[in-house]
Amino acid sequence: MKIALAQTNPTVGALEKNVKRMLEMIHEAKSRGCRLVIFPELSILGYPPKDLLEKADFVESNLRAFRALVESVRGIGVICGYVKRNTSPEGKSLFNTAALFENGDILYEVEKCLLPCYDVFEETRYFEPGKPKNALTYGGIRLGISICEDIWNDKDFFPRQLYHSNPVESLVSDGAEILVNISASPYHREKLAFRQHMLGGVAKKYARPVIYVNQVGGNDSLIFDGASLAFDADGTIVTRGVDFEEDLIVYDTESGTGDIHPVATSDTESVLRALIMGLRDYCSKCGFKGVVLGLSGGIDSSLVAYIATKALGPEHVLGVSLPSRYSSEGSRTDARKLAENLGIRFHLIPIEEIYGTFLNSLESVFAGRERDVTEENIQARIRGNILMALSNKLGYLVLATGNKSEVGVGYCTLYGDTCGGLAVISDVPKTMVYELCRFINQEEEIIPPAVLLKAPSAELRPDQTDQDTLPPYEILDPILQAYVEDLRSAEDIVAMGFAEETVRRVIKMVESSEYKRQQMAPGLKVTTKAFGFGRKLPIAQGYLG
Repeated sequence: MKIALAQTNPTVGALEKNVKRMLEMIHEAKSRGCRLVIFPELSILGYPPKDLLEKADFVESNLRAFRALVESVRGIGVICGYVKRNTSPEGKSLFNTAALFENGDILYEVEKCLLPCYDVFEETRYFEPGKPKNALTYGGIRLGISICEDIWNDKDFFPRQLYHSNPVESLVSDGAEILVNISASPYHREKLAFRQHMLGGVAKKYARPVIYVNQVGGNDSLIFDGASLAFDADGTIVTRGVDFEEDLIVYDTESGTGDIHPVATSDTESVLRALIMGLRDYCSKCGFKGVVLGLSGGIDSSLVAYIATKALGPEHVLGVSLPSRYSSEGSRTDARKLAENLGIRFHLIPIEEIYGTFLNSLESVFAGRERDVTEENIQARIRGNILMALSNKLGYLVLATGNKSEVGVGYCTLYGDTCGGLAVISDVPKTMVYELCRFINQEEEIIPPAVLLKAPSAELRPDQTDQDTLPPYEILDPILQAYVEDLRSAEDIVAMGFAEETVRRVIKMVESSEYKRQQMAPGLKVTTKAFGFGRKLPIAQGYLG
């Protein structure tokens, strides 16, 4: 039997559009001689639908879309995900469901048993956990169908199991010959390799092929990488879809072979492709035709401009240089050169006159007080105002350009450089920013070499550098990763070899900046723990450890 793995890029809530795309892929699967086509988790709705699930009319629309799909498909079996009502008077009112249908008839349904409620997941907020189901025979093969998290609880792989049952084990006990998992598994750096290792281990452990179909695309902060897979009974990959693009690949159960499509060959390439797709989908799904960003001549805005150009095309990107009295000539030149290299539109709008007016207006109020960060922040907020004015006039999305290191310790100006509708690299540490830029320049010099060589600076006062305020990024970033992503204590981080004074200072900066982060634009998640969605901490709190 030929089985098509159809990794789609749904827009959350765009039911008709999503079903239309599914029908196109079903037609393609039929044309390639497939007996069965498998779609990702909640493929009709898009994942995650969040509180749309609390709207009764939305749930009903999802049911109508599902029924219409069932009734319109002939000559091929389909497995897809949708939301079903729980008719029991107890428990949550909805199930996260996978259905197998053919020729207008629903042959089998299974509800998701293991509902994640950690990091970015909140499924227990909406869904009732299902009960284990038996496998079913289709096309002469006994299939064991599960949904996403249901395959992530193997006691031989995870040292600590989060759930008390293993649905896959139950399916194998019931005679499943092929394990099928439909998924919406969000991306983070190193996730693809980890997922392959885990799924291959399941296939090898139970000596059964595993088919895994994953959603692709960006939905708000979350990025889904696709890279759908089929493994043979030895745990070897025999079918693979591309990452960060829609794809339809075919796995032949008789020959045990299938399509093998390329994926990123390094984590650096993977992160870059994730950010490009995440920005592209955010703009297209929210209806933005273009983006605008400030070009400081620094490395962060250079990276964001490159990502925007690749995501949307140079004609849809506007870079704006906003120099003040403290902006170096080199920074102005580098900003213009970058715009020329990328082929994007470029405007120069000096802010010196506006800045002078601000200072004059506040002179009497500030009389007798030394200049400090106040005057520095005024410049950043002037720039934010200008970018928002361009956004209003042109209908463009403003891109914030702050990186994870700056956002983490609050080295950013609220309503200034934090201004924007999407924080593209807010989950990219500064050291990774350099890594990405060097990768970009491998084949062609896009980012001016001076940008990579000069000391990072906000240029808000004379001869300023980031390291006047922060530890060197080579020290700051590992501390932030240990504290934010790995959840290490201050004592643990000091034991890693970092100076206690530095560690305590960084942690204090992280915790005292939570109020800033909760007012920032959403960011694209590419690490295991991003600020914002998935990291929920109180603003008013006193624990620093």
